[in-house]
Amino acid sequence: MDLMSLLVFLLIGAVAGWLAGTLKRGGGFGFFGNMVIGVTGAFIGGFVFNLLGIAAVGFIGSVIMATVGALLLLYIGSVIRRA
Repeated sequence: MDLMSLLVFLLIGAVAGWLAGTLKRGGGFGFFGNMVIGVTGAFIGGFVFNLLGIAAVGFIGSVIMATVGALLLLYIGSVIRRA
């Protein structure tokens, strides 16, 4: 992975984490928190989209996939926190 790909991946993670934080709790988690949630969400979203046979194409598709994964991560985290 070259430097530019890594920066784009981290940017997608930051945007997805911010979107998920805004949708789930009404605010973000700070830049690095958003990035960690978004990057982890990208892996989760990629796994789920692959299971469902959905292809995410381009920057917008990647952001949507990572946001869905981040929302799943936040939902699972809230369920575990309640238990």
